[in-house]
Amino acid sequence: MTKKQINRRKEILFLYDVVDNNPNGDPAADNRPRRDEETEINLVTDVRMKRTVRDYIIQTEKQSPHNSVWIAEEEDKKGNLKTRETKIKEFKENHKLDNTNKKKLKAELLKEYVDLRLFGATIGLTAKEGKGESIAVTGPVQFNFGRSLHPVEIMTVKGTATLPSKEGLKQGTFVTTYIIPYSLIAFYGVVNENAAITTGLTEEDVSLLYQGLWFGTKNLITRSKMGHAPRLLIIVDYNEKNYQLGDLRDLISLVPNEGKKPKELRSILDYTIDITQLIKSLESIKDRIHKVYLLRSHELVLTAGNKPIDLEKELKSMSLPVSELKIGEA
Repeated sequence: MTKKQINRRKEILFLYDVVDNNPNGDPAADNRPRRDEETEINLVTDVRMKRTVRDYIIQTEKQSPHNSVWIAEEEDKKGNLKTRETKIKEFKENHKLDNTNKKKLKAELLKEYVDLRLFGATIGLTAKEGKGESIAVTGPVQFNFGRSLHPVEIMTVKGTATLPSKEGLKQGTFVTTYIIPYSLIAFYGVVNENAAITTGLTEEDVSLLYQGLWFGTKNLITRSKMGHAPRLLIIVDYNEKNYQLGDLRDLISLVPNEGKKPKELRSILDYTIDITQLIKSLESIKDRIHKVYLLRSHELVLTAGNKPIDLEKELKSMSLPVSELKIGEA
């Protein structure tokens, strides 16, 4: 069956929350959660979000001959991690290719690796640092840094490790962990239909991306990532080429419940999300929209004009084409 090529621009708004954990540690700052110190807004890099999607594809065994993941840890027969140079060398040998035909090599890489079709990459072809040849792939799917919709505080948690870190010690060493009690994080992304042509990105690939955002966030179960939950995913699929509204996060706002200050939020029950401006903006460009797709956690309360609303019903009442986003894991 022929897969459908991406031919329309799409904008993505994705909200998820984190409870008592570290959404994205900064290795240059003792792995403290990333935060804008002026605004106290929690930051999460686009690299972290792309890793969530890649890990989902790997962990759920959704890899196939055409859905492999290039940027992933692989071990050799001795249990050592393969270098990037080793991976590209093996790929060229397996496909009987060399650096003399980079166009063919690039085409084969894109055919096999879904993360390259989605996010792109620069792939070195030789081991000569800074001097070797490379293949550059511009990814059709790009995200801004994720930002919390409210200021957050960083808490320091001290404890001890059960096992000593060195022989001869009689007790475990002290351990310091940095967490955020609560953070509602919003990501904005774009699927560029023009760049999609060069990577061969398909609707099936993008459907896998949506699964990775939603279910991949649910699957974050390491010690530093427990407590993640997807809350809202909105896809605006346009029928007008090259058109987009811009950062959809600017069209929504978090409203703390009465008596709650923004830094005192501790759960999804402590606030509502005002989407009045988002609704108005979508209505004003409805002739340019092919369809709006929605997926929402039932705990998240959306409001417009200070009243709770059903976003799907609201958009349908304005004659906007809208439907629930179907992204089953099967």
